[in-house]
Amino acid sequence: MKNENPLEGNRLLLETSPYLQQHAYNPVDWYPWGAEALERAKQEDKPILVSIGYSACHWCHVMERESFENADTAALMNEHFINIKVDREERPDIDNIYMDAVTAITGSGGWPLNVFLTPELKPFFGGTYFPPVRAHNLNSWREVLHGISQSWREKRETVSAQAENLTAHLQKSFALAGLQAKSDSTDKEWVVLTTQALLKSADTEWGGFSGPPKFPQSMSIRFLLWQYQYFQTHGTPEDLPFAIEDLLQTALIALDKMMHGGIYDQLQGGFARYSTDRMWLAPHFEKMLYDNALLVGAYSHAYRITKKAGYKRVVEQTLGFVAAEWQDEDGGFFSAYDADSEGVEGKYYTWQRAEIERLLDNTSLAELFCEAYDVRAEGNWEHVNILWRPKDWLALAEARGITIAAFEDMVTMAEKKLLAARNKRVMPLLDDKKLMGWNALMVSACFEAAASFGNQQYALMGEKALTFIRERLLGADGRYCHNYKDGKAANPAFLDDLAFYADALLQAAEYTGNQQYLHTAEQVVNFINQHFSDEEGLLYWYTPDYQTDIPLRKKEAYDGAIPSGNSVMSRNLLQLGTLLERRDWVERSRQMVKAFEQTAGKYPNSFATWAQMAQWSAYGLREVAICGPEAEEFARVLLQKRPPNAIFQWSGVENNRFPLLTGRMPEDGKTGIYVCENYACKQPVYHLKDFLAI
Repeated sequence: MKNENPLEGNRLLLETSPYLQQHAYNPVDWYPWGAEALERAKQEDKPILVSIGYSACHWCHVMERESFENADTAALMNEHFINIKVDREERPDIDNIYMDAVTAITGSGGWPLNVFLTPELKPFFGGTYFPPVRAHNLNSWREVLHGISQSWREKRETVSAQAENLTAHLQKSFALAGLQAKSDSTDKEWVVLTTQALLKSADTEWGGFSGPPKFPQSMSIRFLLWQYQYFQTHGTPEDLPFAIEDLLQTALIALDKMMHGGIYDQLQGGFARYSTDRMWLAPHFEKMLYDNALLVGAYSHAYRITKKAGYKRVVEQTLGFVAAEWQDEDGGFFSAYDADSEGVEGKYYTWQRAEIERLLDNTSLAELFCEAYDVRAEGNWEHVNILWRPKDWLALAEARGITIAAFEDMVTMAEKKLLAARNKRVMPLLDDKKLMGWNALMVSACFEAAASFGNQQYALMGEKALTFIRERLLGADGRYCHNYKDGKAANPAFLDDLAFYADALLQAAEYTGNQQYLHTAEQVVNFINQHFSDEEGLLYWYTPDYQTDIPLRKKEAYDGAIPSGNSVMSRNLLQLGTLLERRDWVERSRQMVKAFEQTAGKYPNSFATWAQMAQWSAYGLREVAICGPEAEEFARVLLQKRPPNAIFQWSGVENNRFPLLTGRMPEDGKTGIYVCENYACKQPVYHLKDFLAI
């Protein structure tokens, strides 16, 4: 389907990815990743251009408008290259490989990602955004195309040598060869070093870690909350080089500033991907499923400790938004909202003061609302207003001589009117594909929120999504798929998909007491061990052994925007290994964690899930079994409090399938709580207050 006439579309019309479909009418002769494009590259001996992005990526859209929709630029691309478009969310395996290649070449990465390959898929040049004319010390896109084409014709040996050397470098780094457990310091010493490093990197005024752009880094926040809870429960060592209150305050200031910032949708709930400034005012406006899942977990966790009403409001609003706009009838969750609408970034979310005053015809209400959300006549960001809360509402209420409750009621009244008006605007593009891993993250968030707030509706949201994964993403061959859209499941599931799914099943089992979830989690971990293990190393490969359409296999260990599949697998192995008495799984988890303790100590924001696992390794786990007719009631109360470093299993009936429950049903009709710690069991207790005193 050569694209002679852009009105007819190109091959991407046949794809289900919203991102690929956005490029379906480009004059570029795009291919999706697959055998047809790769074979043509070999037959015609042309270099391959792989252009990678995602539907909510602002600069991806900019480069499309400037270059890929330009007929002359497209003609140049079509003449000299085989052009492949990749949705990084559908094919993170391809993105991972070539992102590392571009980072090795240029020292940085990002999206759009544009990388040039030999017909054998070996990278030799790449970059991110290129402008249509030379600017910002960047060559223009057409200059890049001419230069690459000329080098391919006239300096082929040099290009081939560069591709071979870069591929050899990637292959070595991808294997993480030589990684092994280290024992220079004790587990507890490394956890303390990690905590110190994290506190040192914190912004104590505006919250979060490091400077702009600022990402939520919910995993780092949760590590600090777990650390605080542990010391609160078990006492503070005398030689601890920081105050435990610093752990809590560092976590809470980040959560407070984010929920009051422009990164949070003050009218409807839900978080944007990151903030471009230190104060969380101006986000990149795309909303991603995974960010909201991880942040729901963080706010639910903080609520368990503080009982702060604002955290409950954030979770209620965000999950309300997710349920209303992102959960499909089949139970699966959509992926994202774009940053742009009508071609303008943030247009859907921003306001002019005059517009607000017109909507709130009550002058005093408009004045109060604008003061509450820092709305200015000249705008608070690029001549428009982003709703955020830099001022203390209690002080504003007192200055007006009204109660904080009355102030909040008036703000809520105004919010409803503005939301109704905003709902009439052109909405950002919905990326309606469903990704297994991101769905599993939201399932975990739903069950954590259900446990923290005692809200059964959240659990039902999670169970519907688990049904979607089981019914739509599991093939007849017993293999799971990564993504689903328009009735079609595609691409093999990757390590993080399956690791997050196993973790979600563990949380579902813990909340519901349905042991079938544990059985399924065991099957998933067995599948991962069979198809993703490296016989010569500790870590798992990102792709399964039966996937054949990639040039290299890679191991991912870095906790980025989402946790790495390997760090989550270390947690799955420890939890399931403990529940099933699989000592080999527990030992593998321990060895994986010890291999990363030093790294987590130096770079805690990049290895925060590993840091949590090091914490579990250092302080040990409590195994809590609840058996008897009131087991569910007891479990609900305990999960709302959620003691640190504890795993729960409960049953109202005799259960011989799982060792933690076997033989523990009291004979006198009571409900017993059984606690084991460090391979020793305590006397059972029969009242919640007695357990909480242990």
